[in-house]
Amino acid sequence: MKQFYLIASFLIVAWSCTSNQPYNIEVAIDPALSEGLSDGRLLLIFSKDDSTEPRFGVSDNVSTAQVFGMDFENYQAGDDLIFDPKSFGYPIESMDSLPDGDYNVQAYIIKYETFNRADGHTVKLAMDQGEGRKWARTPGNIYSTPTKISLKKGAKIEFTIDQIIPPIEAKTDTKFIKHIKIKSELLSKFWGRDMYLGAHVLLPEGFEENPNQYYPLMVFHGHFPDDFGGFRTIPPDPELGEDDYSARFGIYGYAKMQQQEAYDFYQKWISPDFKRFIAIEIQHANPFYDDSYAVNSENLGPYGDAITYE
Repeated sequence: MKQFYLIASFLIVAWSCTSNQPYNIEVAIDPALSEGLSDGRLLLIFSKDDSTEPRFGVSDNVSTAQVFGMDFENYQAGDDLIFDPKSFGYPIESMDSLPDGDYNVQAYIIKYETFNRADGHTVKLAMDQGEGRKWARTPGNIYSTPTKISLKKGAKIEFTIDQIIPPIEAKTDTKFIKHIKIKSELLSKFWGRDMYLGAHVLLPEGFEENPNQYYPLMVFHGHFPDDFGGFRTIPPDPELGEDDYSARFGIYGYAKMQQQEAYDFYQKWISPDFKRFIAIEIQHANPFYDDSYAVNSENLGPYGDAITYE
């Protein structure tokens, strides 16, 4: 009889554990998108907002989408990734605490690259691909088409990674704005692979007509600008109305104000009494924050020297 109770107790415990199993989440990858994939970070993003993809809904405000993430290594083409439901999340830390309900869900993979650095460290990181370390828009990253699900504890959830973010198109040069990119020998040596510095260059009025003229140089460090901002050679778009609201600044008509200021600056830039100089905005791509303030550091390498001397 005692043995019977022991067996019965074991079966009850086993049933209880099975009924409380965490979610069974499998992520398949389209074979066409798995080429070259080895290491990375798999994100699962849950959103209540249907107006945008979940990957664009993760932020530091109260309306953020929910995201959970886990690293993976040595992925083999054709295998499915099994998501660990114990992975850390934001803003809810545990998937066990995620309320049941209807969600717009997306699986997203951030690709890692292995860097054999000159300081002796070997690290696996996501490299900037021209987007300024905006992970949700990094070219080459792959993701699933958003899917609406009814989430229930213990459910099996399946995703298929079937989309890839395309490369960023190069900006077109104009009369006043040029775009340059150089390989940095200093940074390439430190990171153990080719590294590049870029810049958007604003040329003064009359630059082409005065090839022997020397100009002062002004250098700006923004947060990885995609082009030279605040400069516009045509008047504001007449279609822009005053009902355009900026939640950041709490004002209406912000987009039109920006365009007007940019156009006013252009008019000053070409005026006869405006001082002539060259202005550049630096792009200092690296695996960490977009510019990381462009200084020499143990973690980033000789960015200050590269910008100053190269």
